[in-house]
Parts: sequence; C-alpha cells; structure tokens
Amino acid sequence: MLPCFVVIDLETTGGNAQQDRITEIAAVRVEHGVEVARWSSLVNPGVRIPPYIQSLTGISDAMVQDAPYFEDVASRLLELLDGAVFVAHNVRFDHGFVLHALERMDKPLKVKTLCTVRLSRKLYPAHKGHGLDAISQRHGLHTLARHRAMGDVELVLGFLQVARTELGSEVLEREATALLQGSASVPPQLETPIADVPDRPGVYVFYGEGAIPLYIGKSINMRTRVLSHFQASTRQAREMRILQEIRRIEWQETAGELGALLLESRWVKERQPIHNRQLRRTRGLQAWQLAESADAKPLLALVGLDDMDAAAFSSLYGTFRSKRQALDTLRTLCETHSLCPQRLGLESGKGACFASQIGKCKGVCAGRESPSVHRLRLQLALTGEQLQAWPFAGPIGIREYDARSGRTDIHLFEQWCHLATAHNEEELQAALQTRQALAFDVDTYRLLLKRLTGKGDRNVLVLKRQTDNSPAGAIGSGL
Repeated sequence: MLPCFVVIDLETTGGNAQQDRITEIAAVRVEHGVEVARWSSLVNPGVRIPPYIQSLTGISDAMVQDAPYFEDVASRLLELLDGAVFVAHNVRFDHGFVLHALERMDKPLKVKTLCTVRLSRKLYPAHKGHGLDAISQRHGLHTLARHRAMGDVELVLGFLQVARTELGSEVLEREATALLQGSASVPPQLETPIADVPDRPGVYVFYGEGAIPLYIGKSINMRTRVLSHFQASTRQAREMRILQEIRRIEWQETAGELGALLLESRWVKERQPIHNRQLRRTRGLQAWQLAESADAKPLLALVGLDDMDAAAFSSLYGTFRSKRQALDTLRTLCETHSLCPQRLGLESGKGACFASQIGKCKGVCAGRESPSVHRLRLQLALTGEQLQAWPFAGPIGIREYDARSGRTDIHLFEQWCHLATAHNEEELQAALQTRQALAFDVDTYRLLLKRLTGKGDRNVLVLKRQTDNSPAGAIGSGL
C-alpha cells in the first residue's frame, strides 16, 4: 500500500484526548508489503477506568494496575513509527491520544497520518458503513478480540489485504497515496488529521492554543479550502501566521453554499476570530433616509439600522459602518450629479451655495431648479444604494439539499432577517410558530438579496404562520 506504515490501535478511558488516558496500545509495522514488527502492551492510565469502558473493552483496573505507564513505552512506539506513516481506523482519535500523551512528556510527534475509514470510502463508495464492524461484516473478517487493540489492528490489516485482493495493489496504492498527499502541506503541529475534514459544504474553524478562534471560513468543499490555506502560507503573511499558530480544526457541515455563508457570518460575529477582518461588526450600521417632502432641509438624515423596521427600507439608501463613510459617499454623489450640498445637509448657510456660484449645482438653492426636480434627481442618484423592501407578505424558506449526504436545510427568513435553519418539516413548523424579534444584519440582507435576484433555481417556499383557522406551512413557491 505504502512503502512503510504502522497500523495502530488504542484503547482508552474515554473519547477526550486531552482529559482521558490510554489503557492499551497495539502496533504492526509493514515495510514494502511485509510485516517486520508487531508489538502491544497494556498501559496504566493512572486513573480509574469507567465501568462502561471496562464492559466494552474487557480491560479492568486490575489488569492495568501493574502495567507500564505510557512514559515507559513511548520510546518503543516512537521507534516503530520512525520513518513510517501512522495508519489507523479513524486516525484522528488514535493520533490525537498519542500526540497529547507525548506532549505531556514534552516530546513532539511529527508523522504523516492515513485514515482507513477515509480509505474505505474511497475504495468502496457504494457502501454506506465504513466502521470496523461494517467493514468486518462486509468482507467476512473475524477476530476474537474486538475492542482490544491488537484485535482491531488485525481487522484493519485484514481489510487492507482484502482490498488488495479485490481491487489490486495498484488501486490500493493510488488511493492511499492520494489521501496521504492531501496532507503534504499540513503544519506538523496540527492535531486534526486533514483527511477527517469533510469534502462537503460547511464552515471550518481554526484554533491555536487558546479558546478564541484564529480564523473562520466557509466552502462548498471544506477539505480543499483548508488545504489551500496551508499552500498559500508561503505567499501570504496572514496565512503564514495562521500556519504557525494553528493546532486544531473544527467544522460543521451544511447542505449547501447559502447555509455555509449564513453560518460563517453568524459565527464570525459571535466568536470574533483573530484573523477575520470582514463580517465581524454586528451593530452601528447607518443609512441615509430620504425625506418625503421636496422642501425638507436637509433632504437626507443619517439613521441607524439596528432598530429600523425593514418595512421602511424603500426610503433608505446605503449601509455605512461610520458617519465619515456615509458623508464621503454623499459628497461624491453630490459632485457627480450636480446636487446642492446645502439641501443635502453637507453645508450650512442661506441663499445660493458655493457650488451653485461656480456652476457645480443646478441652483435649487437659488431658485433656478424646482425642489421637486432636485429631489427626483437625488433619488435617481441614490438608486444604486437603495435598500430593497421585503418582497413577500410573510416569511419564506429557501431549501438546500446535498445529494451526497442526503442532508436537507430549509433556511427561514422574514423581513431580510434569518430566523432559523430547519432540517425537517417538524422543525420548520416549530420555527414558524416561534415569535422572535427580528434582528437586521446587513450581511444576511446582501446574501439573501443576491440569492433572490440571481439566476437558476432558488428553491423558495412562500410560507404562512399558523392562525386559528389554518396550519402553518408552505402555501406555494415564489419567485
């Protein structure tokens, strides 16, 4: 399969690599297709083994009482791993435990990893189950020591032998090498095996030593996007800083791109990652509101969007993060369209403005242009900045479906606000019946507007809330 690899399995006191401890290790080293070393040992975890773990593995406190501690067997494990690829079924689990155990000894572990769960999915994509029990049943593999370290190692070795027989050595080597190459540029200190990151839509989170995220991103293929961060580290200073600081990766899958965009926007605002520059601001956005009367002075007022009713959006223009940004935009429009800075509130004074005197204002301030015409020209100049009124009578749902995973997400919106994401009809009905305050978010507004005005199938469900006479639910598809 690979020139040199070690198949490893651990038994532990639990599933948390930072808190729980190893109770048994088994390893078989294979070089050029030939087994050259085999070793296993019970390990004294230094803590009590929970009863349900004892029941699952058959390893009791009495069995490990006189066993060596991990510190006593670490050198043997590192000797077996020297120059080899760390192979395990769900390698993230086993590699994580070994990594943390060695870190507690101030010993680094720099080794490539290969997950045989991922390999099974590559080799046998038609099958759904790829755990050891499913693989054993599928290929007729047997062991008398399931959930013991060496027994599980032998199952993995048996699977590799069956795959070689059924598919050929060339196919096995090609797929294993492809998975391994996917982690070629991975930082050596990264605890999360890159093969565990799904090649599906979703949001990923980079963490360093602390609890505050380094970076949050989204992609329709998370694994590919994560790798692109590492590959760009030699060209971009930010990516290099992330590469040096990263220790682990977490993620959440979505059914499609819209769900990933919405989740990324929310997580960035909630978690305030160190290296994200966009999406972080949640409050304080402002917009220009156009007065209804052409004689109003000024014609525009700067208003906050935080508490603004989305029903008033038809009279609002722009989304600005500061008063200065709003004024700079208005000055540019004023000069470009020969508008009156006095009427717009950019200048104080009475009578003809200075711009009118030098021919850069059409003279509403001097009686040469009617206020109604000036207001109309201002409205036309602002058209590109206008916020859109909510085009529906009530809430809508946008459906996304991932055929590979079978996941369905229905994103519920009202007045440009994202209310919830439901995964089935029951959750959708519950979300529709839950009354909640609408919190306008400009990033959600832009995402949804782009989706509703874009080309292609938008999968929009026009919904209605429950009344005394009718159930909540869809009443048809809109747009």
